[in-house]
Formats: sequence, structure tokens, C-alpha cells
Amino acid sequence: MTSDVPSGILYLVSTPIGNLEDISPRAISVLSGVGLIAAEDTRTSSVLLRHYDIHTPLISYYSYNEERRTPELIRKLASGMSVALISDAGTPGISDPAYRVVRAALDESIDVIPVPGPAAFLSALVVSGLPSEHFAFEGFLPVKKGRRTALERLRSERATIILYESPHRLLRTLKELRESLGDRESAVARELTKKFEEVRRGHLSSHIEHFTTKAPRGEFVLIVRGKSPQRET
Repeated sequence: MTSDVPSGILYLVSTPIGNLEDISPRAISVLSGVGLIAAEDTRTSSVLLRHYDIHTPLISYYSYNEERRTPELIRKLASGMSVALISDAGTPGISDPAYRVVRAALDESIDVIPVPGPAAFLSALVVSGLPSEHFAFEGFLPVKKGRRTALERLRSERATIILYESPHRLLRTLKELRESLGDRESAVARELTKKFEEVRRGHLSSHIEHFTTKAPRGEFVLIVRGKSPQRET
């Protein structure tokens, strides 16, 4: 596939969160036409690129090398090369590195263009059955420092709360949410768009009971109803 991609532009390209068919023709065109793709994990991204017969060179760009890698990408952009930034899944910058290179590009008057597509938290929100007019996306809770403070802050949040969580911390987080927020209505989504996709709806206690007897597997999105005015004291 050929593409007329302008030079010297940083593209933030959204990629599938599971099902490889969930990618736009524009995203495929941009990934085929840029001079370089900066990927969170080149091994993961290679699966997608092979699927669509994309042969653009890959380099890694993730949390542990972004400080070192950012100046290198800026030099390439400044020289006229266009670069696409992608994460393992979903939209770059949502609980994945992107801010540092975006800020650096803007500081150098380099154009930054989004190529929209999937985001796991939005997919989970719209199928949760919980209010979606206002929501607070929190990403991952702090593992240690600041965790209790974050939970206390969420107690008074009126918008629907959205969290990401890994399987080995899921039960801990569900229990702490119930303790801090009460037994609120919620949804737990895992493996969205994949073969074993599952969305459980109910109160936090029901999810705790379920995952106490069934080991959590996959990546999770938690949707929790915000504080209602009736709960004011």
C-alpha cells in the first residue's frame, strides 16, 4: 500500500485493542507511509504490521527509554521524516507514553496529528450500563505511594469512575474500592474485542465473589458509578 504522507509530522495512531480488524484504513495508510514507527513493544506491534503487510521500520518507545528516545525522534522529525507513535493497543497517551514526545514536538513547532481509533476505557464505558455523560478516567491507581489518597479522592467523585487494572491486582483493587466507596454498582470488562471478551455488571461485592473463585485473566477495565447527590452527608 502506498501513501502520500506529508513530511516532518508526528502521528499518534490508534491501534486495535484486541481484534486486528478494528483499525481504520487511514491508520493503515499512515503506518505504511511514514518513515518510522515508534512502538511501545516492537514484538507486539510486529504482529499487527505483518497482518497488514506493513514494512515500515520500527523502534521502541516505552516508559523506560522515552527520556532518551525523545530527542532522537525530534531530530528525525526536524529533518523531515514523519513518525508514527503507537502503543501496544488503543490510543497512545492513554496510560501509555506519549506526552513527553508530543510536548517536545510542539515546543519545536512540529505538527502533531491524531489518527483516532479504539480506546479500551471508552469501549468498556459505553457497554457498562452506567452513566456516560460525565466520567473520570483514572488509569491505573498508584501501586503504593498515593494509593490511599487516590481512593479517598474518588469517594466524592460524582462522575462515573474508570480504572485500568492488571489481573494480579484486580481483587485487591475491587476490595479497596468497596471499602472506600461502598458497595457501588459497577462493571468489570476484560479482553475486550477478543475471543474471551467478558463484561460483568453488578455491585462491587458480586465481582469480588466471582473473582475470588475464578482466577482473573487478561487486562481489565473497571467502571464504577459515581457518588450520587443522595449520598451527601
